Amino acid sequence: MTNNKGVLYLIPTTLGPSNPLGVLPITIKQTIDSLDYFIVENEKTARKDIKKISPDKEQSSLNLSSIGKHSDHKEYESYLDVCLKGVSVGLLSEAGVPAVADPGAEIVKIAHSKNIKVVPLVGPSSIILALMASGLNGQNFTFNGYLPIEKQDRKKELKSLEKISANEGKSQIFIETPYRNDKMLEDLKTFLQPNTMLCVACDITLDTEYIRTLSINDWKNEKPKLHKRPTIFIFQSS
Repeated sequence: MTNNKGVLYLIPTTLGPSNPLGVLPITIKQTIDSLDYFIVENEKTARKDIKKISPDKEQSSLNLSSIGKHSDHKEYESYLDVCLKGVSVGLLSEAGVPAVADPGAEIVKIAHSKNIKVVPLVGPSSIILALMASGLNGQNFTFNGYLPIEKQDRKKELKSLEKISANEGKSQIFIETPYRNDKMLEDLKTFLQPNTMLCVACDITLDTEYIRTLSINDWKNEKPKLHKRPTIFIFQSS
Protein backbone atom coordinates (compact mmCIF):
# COMPACT_ATOMS: atom_id res chain seq x y z
CA MET A 1 0.00 0.00 0.00
CA THR A 2 1.49 3.31 -1.03
CA ASN A 3 1.48 6.06 1.56
CA ASN A 4 0.74 9.00 -0.74
CA LYS A 5 -2.83 7.98 -1.59
CA GLY A 6 -5.88 9.24 0.19
CA VAL A 7 -8.18 6.96 2.18
CA LEU A 8 -11.80 5.97 1.54
CA TYR A 9 -13.68 6.33 4.84
CA LEU A 10 -17.00 4.48 5.18
CA ILE A 11 -19.11 6.85 7.27
CA PRO A 12 -22.33 5.70 8.96
CA THR A 13 -25.22 8.04 9.69
CA THR A 14 -28.23 7.82 11.98
CA LEU A 15 -31.13 5.51 11.11
CA GLY A 16 -33.63 8.35 11.28
CA PRO A 17 -34.35 11.70 12.94
CA SER A 18 -32.39 11.29 16.15
CA ASN A 19 -29.55 13.06 17.95
CA PRO A 20 -26.31 11.96 16.20
CA LEU A 21 -24.38 12.03 19.47
CA GLY A 22 -26.79 9.42 20.83
CA VAL A 23 -25.83 6.76 18.27
CA LEU A 24 -22.62 7.88 16.55
CA PRO A 25 -19.13 7.94 18.12
CA ILE A 26 -17.16 11.19 18.12
CA THR A 27 -14.84 9.72 15.46
CA ILE A 28 -17.62 10.20 12.89
CA LYS A 29 -17.70 13.95 13.54
CA GLN A 30 -13.91 14.14 13.56
CA THR A 31 -13.70 12.35 10.22
CA ILE A 32 -16.37 14.52 8.57
CA ASP A 33 -14.59 17.63 9.90
CA SER A 34 -11.39 16.50 8.17
CA LEU A 35 -12.92 15.81 4.73
CA ASP A 36 -14.15 17.96 1.86
CA TYR A 37 -14.91 15.18 -0.65
CA PHE A 38 -17.88 12.86 -0.15
CA ILE A 39 -19.67 10.21 -2.19
CA VAL A 40 -23.37 10.17 -1.31
CA GLU A 41 -26.72 8.75 -2.39
CA ASN A 42 -28.68 12.00 -2.26
CA GLU A 43 -26.97 15.37 -2.14
CA LYS A 44 -29.76 17.18 -0.29
CA THR A 45 -30.05 14.67 2.56
CA ALA A 46 -26.28 14.23 2.72
CA ARG A 47 -25.78 17.96 3.27
CA LYS A 48 -28.45 17.86 5.96
CA ASP A 49 -26.76 14.90 7.71
CA ILE A 50 -23.33 16.51 7.51
CA LYS A 51 -24.74 19.72 8.99
CA LYS A 52 -26.43 17.77 11.78
CA ILE A 53 -23.29 15.81 12.67
CA SER A 54 -20.80 18.63 12.09
CA PRO A 55 -22.70 21.95 12.42
CA ASP A 56 -19.59 24.15 12.14
CA LYS A 57 -18.43 22.68 8.84
CA GLU A 58 -18.71 25.09 5.90
CA GLN A 59 -21.21 23.73 3.36
CA SER A 60 -19.44 25.66 0.61
CA SER A 61 -16.35 23.50 1.11
CA LEU A 62 -18.18 20.28 0.28
CA ASN A 63 -17.56 18.43 -2.98
CA LEU A 64 -20.31 15.82 -3.36
CA SER A 65 -20.52 13.02 -5.96
CA SER A 66 -23.75 11.05 -6.30
CA ILE A 67 -24.40 7.30 -6.48
CA GLY A 68 -28.16 7.74 -6.58
CA LYS A 69 -30.61 5.98 -8.89
CA HIS A 70 -30.05 8.42 -11.74
CA SER A 71 -26.25 8.51 -11.55
CA ASP A 72 -24.06 7.38 -14.42
CA HIS A 73 -22.20 4.28 -13.21
CA LYS A 74 -19.44 4.96 -15.72
CA GLU A 75 -18.53 8.04 -13.69
CA TYR A 76 -18.01 6.06 -10.47
CA GLU A 77 -14.41 5.24 -11.40
CA SER A 78 -13.57 8.95 -11.42
CA TYR A 79 -15.03 9.61 -7.96
CA LEU A 80 -11.88 8.28 -6.30
CA ASP A 81 -9.39 10.06 -8.57
CA VAL A 82 -8.66 12.57 -5.79
CA CYS A 83 -7.52 9.68 -3.59
CA LEU A 84 -4.79 8.97 -6.12
CA LYS A 85 -3.61 12.55 -5.51
CA GLY A 86 -3.45 12.07 -1.74
CA VAL A 87 -6.90 13.44 -0.83
CA SER A 88 -9.19 11.32 1.35
CA VAL A 89 -12.89 10.76 0.57
CA GLY A 90 -15.90 9.85 2.71
CA LEU A 91 -18.56 7.41 1.52
CA LEU A 92 -21.68 8.52 3.39
CA SER A 93 -24.67 6.23 3.83
CA GLU A 94 -28.24 7.50 3.47
CA ALA A 95 -29.06 5.64 6.70
CA GLY A 96 -26.94 3.35 8.83
CA VAL A 97 -23.70 1.89 7.51
CA PRO A 98 -22.42 2.25 3.93
CA ALA A 99 -22.16 -0.71 1.52
CA VAL A 100 -24.51 -3.05 3.46
CA ALA A 101 -27.92 -3.17 1.75
CA ASP A 102 -26.59 0.04 0.21
CA PRO A 103 -25.21 1.00 -3.24
CA GLY A 104 -21.87 2.09 -1.75
CA ALA A 105 -20.45 -1.42 -2.17
CA GLU A 106 -19.56 -0.61 -5.78
CA ILE A 107 -17.41 2.32 -4.66
CA VAL A 108 -15.61 0.13 -2.12
CA LYS A 109 -14.90 -2.42 -4.86
CA ILE A 110 -13.38 0.31 -7.04
CA ALA A 111 -11.22 1.48 -4.12
CA HIS A 112 -9.76 -1.99 -3.69
CA SER A 113 -9.08 -2.24 -7.43
CA LYS A 114 -7.11 1.03 -7.21
CA ASN A 115 -5.20 -0.08 -4.10
CA ILE A 116 -6.84 2.66 -2.02
CA LYS A 117 -7.06 1.99 1.71
CA VAL A 118 -10.63 1.44 2.94
CA VAL A 119 -11.45 2.37 6.55
CA PRO A 120 -14.89 1.35 7.92
CA LEU A 121 -16.10 3.48 10.83
CA VAL A 122 -18.34 2.36 13.67
CA GLY A 123 -22.03 3.20 13.47
CA PRO A 124 -25.55 1.75 13.64
CA SER A 125 -26.51 -1.13 11.35
CA SER A 126 -30.24 -1.86 11.49
CA ILE A 127 -29.58 -5.45 10.39
CA ILE A 128 -27.10 -6.22 13.17
CA LEU A 129 -29.00 -4.28 15.85
CA ALA A 130 -32.22 -6.15 14.98
CA LEU A 131 -30.42 -9.50 15.14
CA MET A 132 -28.86 -8.57 18.48
CA ALA A 133 -32.29 -7.78 19.92
CA SER A 134 -34.19 -10.70 18.34
CA GLY A 135 -33.11 -13.58 20.57
CA LEU A 136 -32.72 -15.64 17.38
CA ASN A 137 -29.57 -17.36 16.08
CA GLY A 138 -26.79 -14.78 15.84
CA GLN A 139 -24.17 -17.42 15.03
CA ASN A 140 -25.70 -18.62 11.79
CA PHE A 141 -27.84 -16.27 9.70
CA THR A 142 -28.50 -15.02 6.17
CA PHE A 143 -29.49 -11.57 4.98
CA ASN A 144 -31.79 -12.02 1.98
CA GLY A 145 -32.46 -8.39 1.01
CA TYR A 146 -35.90 -7.97 -0.56
CA LEU A 147 -38.24 -10.91 -1.14
CA PRO A 148 -40.43 -11.25 -4.26
CA ILE A 149 -43.45 -8.94 -4.46
CA GLU A 150 -45.82 -11.28 -6.32
CA LYS A 151 -47.80 -13.33 -3.81
CA GLN A 152 -47.11 -16.84 -5.09
CA ASP A 153 -43.42 -16.13 -5.66
CA ARG A 154 -43.17 -14.70 -2.15
CA LYS A 155 -44.94 -17.72 -0.68
CA LYS A 156 -42.54 -20.06 -2.47
CA GLU A 157 -39.50 -18.10 -1.29
CA LEU A 158 -40.70 -17.95 2.32
CA LYS A 159 -41.38 -21.70 2.37
CA SER A 160 -37.90 -22.34 0.97
CA LEU A 161 -36.21 -20.09 3.54
CA GLU A 162 -38.26 -21.62 6.34
CA LYS A 163 -37.12 -25.10 5.31
CA ILE A 164 -33.47 -23.98 5.29
CA SER A 165 -33.95 -22.39 8.70
CA ALA A 166 -35.48 -25.57 10.13
CA ASN A 167 -32.75 -27.81 8.70
CA GLU A 168 -29.78 -25.59 9.57
CA GLY A 169 -31.04 -23.53 12.51
CA LYS A 170 -30.29 -20.44 10.44
CA SER A 171 -31.95 -17.07 11.10
CA GLN A 172 -33.40 -15.53 7.95
CA ILE A 173 -33.22 -11.72 7.73
CA PHE A 174 -34.88 -9.53 5.12
CA ILE A 175 -36.35 -6.09 4.49
CA GLU A 176 -39.30 -4.65 2.60
CA THR A 177 -40.15 -1.32 1.02
CA PRO A 178 -41.61 0.56 4.03
CA TYR A 179 -45.07 1.13 2.53
CA ARG A 180 -45.41 -2.65 2.02
CA ASN A 181 -44.45 -3.60 5.60
CA ASP A 182 -47.99 -4.29 6.82
CA LYS A 183 -48.66 -6.59 3.85
CA MET A 184 -45.38 -8.41 4.48
CA LEU A 185 -46.32 -9.07 8.10
CA GLU A 186 -49.70 -10.44 7.03
CA ASP A 187 -48.01 -12.74 4.49
CA LEU A 188 -45.60 -14.00 7.15
CA LYS A 189 -48.53 -14.79 9.44
CA THR A 190 -50.23 -16.65 6.59
CA PHE A 191 -47.37 -18.58 4.99
CA LEU A 192 -45.06 -19.52 7.88
CA GLN A 193 -45.62 -22.39 10.32
CA PRO A 194 -47.29 -21.56 13.67
CA ASN A 195 -44.18 -22.45 15.72
CA THR A 196 -41.73 -20.41 13.60
CA MET A 197 -40.32 -17.51 15.63
CA LEU A 198 -40.52 -14.06 14.04
CA CYS A 199 -38.85 -10.83 15.10
CA VAL A 200 -40.15 -7.50 13.84
CA ALA A 201 -37.72 -4.63 14.50
CA CYS A 202 -38.95 -1.17 13.55
CA ASP A 203 -37.54 2.38 13.90
CA ILE A 204 -34.37 1.07 15.49
CA THR A 205 -32.55 3.65 17.71
CA LEU A 206 -35.45 6.12 17.36
CA ASP A 207 -37.89 7.23 20.07
CA THR A 208 -40.57 5.13 18.33
CA GLU A 209 -38.46 1.95 18.35
CA TYR A 210 -40.47 -1.29 18.36
CA ILE A 211 -38.82 -4.73 18.63
CA ARG A 212 -40.84 -7.88 19.31
CA THR A 213 -40.14 -11.61 18.87
CA LEU A 214 -43.08 -14.02 18.98
CA SER A 215 -44.18 -17.26 17.38
CA ILE A 216 -46.25 -16.90 14.21
CA ASN A 217 -49.18 -18.28 16.19
CA ASP A 218 -48.85 -15.46 18.74
CA TRP A 219 -48.25 -12.83 16.05
CA LYS A 220 -51.77 -13.46 14.77
CA ASN A 221 -53.04 -11.50 17.77
CA GLU A 222 -50.62 -8.60 17.22
CA LYS A 223 -51.11 -5.77 14.72
CA PRO A 224 -48.32 -3.21 14.99
CA LYS A 225 -48.50 -0.26 12.60
CA LEU A 226 -45.45 -0.61 10.37
CA HIS A 227 -46.54 1.46 7.38
CA LYS A 228 -43.68 3.63 6.06
CA ARG A 229 -41.50 2.80 9.07
CA PRO A 230 -38.05 1.24 8.37
CA THR A 231 -38.39 -2.40 9.49
CA ILE A 232 -36.22 -5.51 9.69
CA PHE A 233 -37.88 -8.94 9.64
CA ILE A 234 -36.12 -12.02 11.04
CA PHE A 235 -37.48 -15.53 11.44
CA GLN A 236 -36.14 -18.86 12.65
CA SER A 237 -37.83 -22.20 12.35
CA SER A 238 -37.22 -25.35 14.35
